[in-house]
Amino acid sequence: MTNTQSTTTVGMPALGESVEEGTITRWLKDPGDRVQAEEPLLEVATDKVDTEIPSPVTGVLVDILAAEDDVVGVGAALAIIATGYAAGDVSDTDKGTTDTPANHPAVRPAAPPAETEVVSAAPPRTAPREASSVTEGVVEKLPRIRRTIAARMVESLQTSAQLTTVLEVDVTEIARLRRAHKDEFLTRSGVKLSFFPFFAKAAVAALSEHRVLNASVNPDVTEITYHGACHVGIAVDSDKGLMVPVIREAQDLSIEGLARAIADKADRVRTGTITPAELGGGTFTLTNTGSRGALFDTPIINQPQTGILGIGAVVERLIPSRRDDNLNIDVRSMAYLSISYDHRVVDGADAARFLTAVKHRLEGGFSADDLR
Repeated sequence: MTNTQSTTTVGMPALGESVEEGTITRWLKDPGDRVQAEEPLLEVATDKVDTEIPSPVTGVLVDILAAEDDVVGVGAALAIIATGYAAGDVSDTDKGTTDTPANHPAVRPAAPPAETEVVSAAPPRTAPREASSVTEGVVEKLPRIRRTIAARMVESLQTSAQLTTVLEVDVTEIARLRRAHKDEFLTRSGVKLSFFPFFAKAAVAALSEHRVLNASVNPDVTEITYHGACHVGIAVDSDKGLMVPVIREAQDLSIEGLARAIADKADRVRTGTITPAELGGGTFTLTNTGSRGALFDTPIINQPQTGILGIGAVVERLIPSRRDDNLNIDVRSMAYLSISYDHRVVDGADAARFLTAVKHRLEGGFSADDLR
C-alpha cells in the first residue's frame, strides 16, 4: 500500500529537573491502533515518579521504537504515528516502513537491580515472570520506582549517622478544637480537618528557631546550608510506592493552607498526576505513619536533609497529673513524635530541643482563629 499520509515521531518529553531518562513500563497501544491527541500512549517510570506520555496527534500508531523495560533518554524517539489513517488502513507490512532515525543511542536495556535493593514488592502491574507452584510462591520484577526507593533508603543509611529521639505529646486541646470545628472547616475549605496540619504547623514554627534541622549537608561534610524558607516534604503512601511531594514556603501557610496543600499533594500522588518538579527541593520531611495506626517509628532521612519528623497515632489514654497537690487520672489524647536526625551535624540535645519546641506549640493549643 502506498502511504501519502504524514507521520509524527513521538519523543521522550522532559520529565522534570535533573531527570535525564525514563524506563518504558507499559505500552497502552499496539501498532495499528488508532489514537487521539492527548490520549495516553505509554507509561514511563523515572527515579521520581511514574507518568503517562500522551499522543501529540490524532492518527494511527504505526511503529513502536522502544520496548517495555528499555531505558530511554529525554528526546529519544519512542514511536511513529501516521495521521490521516483509518484504523483498518494499516497492515503489518506498513509497520516500521516510515522514515525513522537509523540509530537510537539514548535507548538501552534496563539495568538489573543491585543486590542491596531488596524490599517488599509493590502491587504487580504485570503477570508474574515465574510461578512454579502455588506453595512455592511467585517471582515478580520490581518496578523502577520501587528499585529507586530501595537504593535511596540504603544510600541514606550508608551516607549519614542516623539517630532517633522520641517524645510524647498531649494533643487533647487540639482534639477538642477539631471536634468543635471539623464540619464548618470541611464546608469552608473542602478538605477534612485532620491532626496532620497541626503537627505540620508546629514543626514549621519550631524549625525557624532550630535551623540545623532545616538544613542540608554537602557530600564531603565540609559545608552546611541553612535554608531560609521551609519547603516541607510529606511522605505519601501509594500503590506505586512511597513518594515525597514538597509543600513550598510552608512557613507562610495557615492551618487551612497546610490542610489544603497536604490533601492536594496526597491526592495527586495517588492518582498519578503529581509532577517530577513537585518531588524535589524539600528542606525537611514529615511522615505520618500514625495514619496507619503506628504508635511511632524510626524514619530514614531524605538526603541531603538533616532531619525527618515521624508522627504517631493519636490515641486516648489514662494519664496521671497533679493539680493542687492532688493526683488526678484523666483521659487524654496522646501521640508520640520521633525525630530522626543526622548525628554528623545535629547533636542529641539539638534534636531534643526541637521536639520540645514542637511539643510546647501543640500543647499550648490552637484557637479557632488559627484554623483560617
